[in-house]
Amino acid sequence: MIRWKAVLACAGASILLAGAVPGTASASGTATDCCGGGASWATGNKSALGTSTTTASPVWFTVANGVTSEVFYPRADVPNMQDMQFVVTDGSTFVDLERDATNHVVTMPDEKALQYTITNTAKSGKYRITTNYMTDPARATLVTNTRFQSLDGGTYRLYLLANPSMAGGGANDNAWWDTTGALMASGTETLFGGTATTVVSALRVSTGFTAHDNGYSGAASDCLVDLRADKTLNNQFDAVSGTGNVVQCGQIPVGSDTTFTVALGYGGTAAAASSAASASLSSGFAGVSASYRSGWNTYVGGLKPAPASVSGDTQRRRAYYVAAMALKTAEDKQHPGASVAGLATPWGDFTNGDHLNDGYHRVWGRDLYQQATGLLAAGDSAQAKRMAQFLWNAQWIGSPTAGDGTTYPAGSFPRYSPVSGVAGASAQQLGCCGQLDQDADAILLAWLTGLTDASTYAKVKTTANHIVTTGPDTTERWEEQYGKSPSSVAAEIAGLIAAGAIARANGDTASASTWESTADSWRNSLAGWTVTTSGYWGGHTYYERLDRAGNPNDTATICFDEGCFYEHDVTDFGFLDLVRLGIRPAGDATIANSVAPTAAASDGNAAMQVTLPNGDVYFHRYPHDNYGESTANCSGWPAGGTQRFGRLWPVLSGERGQYELANGRSAAVYLKSMADSANDGYFVPEQVWDRADVGCFGLGRPTGSAGPLMWAEGQYLRLAQSMDAGHNLDTPSIVKARYGT
Repeated sequence: MIRWKAVLACAGASILLAGAVPGTASASGTATDCCGGGASWATGNKSALGTSTTTASPVWFTVANGVTSEVFYPRADVPNMQDMQFVVTDGSTFVDLERDATNHVVTMPDEKALQYTITNTAKSGKYRITTNYMTDPARATLVTNTRFQSLDGGTYRLYLLANPSMAGGGANDNAWWDTTGALMASGTETLFGGTATTVVSALRVSTGFTAHDNGYSGAASDCLVDLRADKTLNNQFDAVSGTGNVVQCGQIPVGSDTTFTVALGYGGTAAAASSAASASLSSGFAGVSASYRSGWNTYVGGLKPAPASVSGDTQRRRAYYVAAMALKTAEDKQHPGASVAGLATPWGDFTNGDHLNDGYHRVWGRDLYQQATGLLAAGDSAQAKRMAQFLWNAQWIGSPTAGDGTTYPAGSFPRYSPVSGVAGASAQQLGCCGQLDQDADAILLAWLTGLTDASTYAKVKTTANHIVTTGPDTTERWEEQYGKSPSSVAAEIAGLIAAGAIARANGDTASASTWESTADSWRNSLAGWTVTTSGYWGGHTYYERLDRAGNPNDTATICFDEGCFYEHDVTDFGFLDLVRLGIRPAGDATIANSVAPTAAASDGNAAMQVTLPNGDVYFHRYPHDNYGESTANCSGWPAGGTQRFGRLWPVLSGERGQYELANGRSAAVYLKSMADSANDGYFVPEQVWDRADVGCFGLGRPTGSAGPLMWAEGQYLRLAQSMDAGHNLDTPSIVKARYGT
């Protein structure tokens, strides 16, 4: 049986928030059937998301399956809502949950603003709900404007159902009715730095609520349970008796065609949250909408124009603008430069949501670099520099620091961190496994953004020495295996060359010479470490994904959920970074030979390339990847379903495109593939479905993984701009010059 919380997980409401006008309901009493079922999050595939461009509005919204999903406040790594949506009933024959009972259409009123309209039409044909989403640029409020239409002349009752998960979790929340007309919720969780953090929400609607209820998820006091019993809201509780997994609903008076505004205000106190919601309603939807849109139009107007590679095609152009705006949205407002990997928990509807689960709303240095190089290509050098500054000022580790089962040495960067960085973060919040490519990416980004001052250089020196001492072996970019990986070693080489350039700018030629000679040595040794001549694929000679011993022709194995395989039979795209980073020329014969295995077609679980009927080309990360849904029952990772496989990653189409571009060939099919993978909100996802014979998702359509994946958005921007430039814009000139590539 599906958990109650999971049933609601995908639902976020098309409406959002509740009223400025005091409600007329006479509900009273306290729900005593504490404490509700377990919580989860929503699917990672977000069809809409956004925030104001202002720092005065630290609220981020997301939409999945036609309804509101996670809402973040006061930071981009603290979700406070599982979902919010409408319930519709005629009072006698049916009770519809908006997410499940309607067909969803997503549109953008303005392709240069992250403002979305979700139109949900009942599958029965009885009604339509149209909701516009934005946040108030002046305060911490999510504002939506909704039109409810009866399509068949019937008379209906409309309820706004909110499923709070306050301060990062749904297990310890409180809920009550404020006599000024707001549904209030609060939660306190021990978050970053071991600090108890309280978040309060206030839900108001411009019409006022005519009835309301606060209860426990899945219990008799839950208004949806109550409504489904006899099509009437019998329980109308003002409060709940203790903290738990709470749900709230309020009835909104509607006729045959009714428009109203909802405001969901947040604050650290009830007064602050209530005030925010009230003020946003008082400002009026039209004024808030105009201000919100103007902020985004100004931001997009300050970027480079959309390149010719995308400007003439609606899908590619909108995916381009949305990619740039998504990367802007990913930046936290309290901690400049701290951009999360995604505003989602992949397969969140299969993930416990009782307490904070970081999902992808944390900061990986690798993803930050990928985002920043995309922004540099698009013309936002200011945010890219803030990202570099965040890495060196907030994430850099200056003395041995405990991680999750590891100790990070001085000069390293954590696997990831909260948006506040290393300071105050727990070992679990920093993750396991030092990854030298992330350390090197931070050096590259410092060089690319001109962050070469003496203070930063002192840290760069420690990090470069750490790479020399520790490398080249490391946990590679997919964070699953340890050894010599072409992608990681490529980053290390480029990072050491960039460190040398920064050292010379600071008068330290001795260090520069040491790092450069190490980079040269690793470049000369890499083929011997990782190029097999006895592999399974193609001509048998190619770069492996990874080798532990540096002997690519031995019989060492690498293991996955489905079994163990020879290292020399497991490939990935990592070797392409040797070209992108200027370490090997585009025409390198070994690299060309290594491309063939990535296009090999064998059994469905080992093949890397999948070409769709429309010509779009996508790739798996590597053979035997298990990071994805179960083919057997569509359960999400890590739910443990049988036949669980990783699906196709559009970001890899972009990587292949950059390789083709470096060779002077057309990259158009790869750019088109990335754009075509985008969901209805034009977001490029982490993964798309890889087979037509199993109907979990459509072939080539987003799965329940993260959408958007901010790494992929950065890749899309880079490829689009590089195609117009005629060369890869993120290839470091200092590396290219040294190796004559």
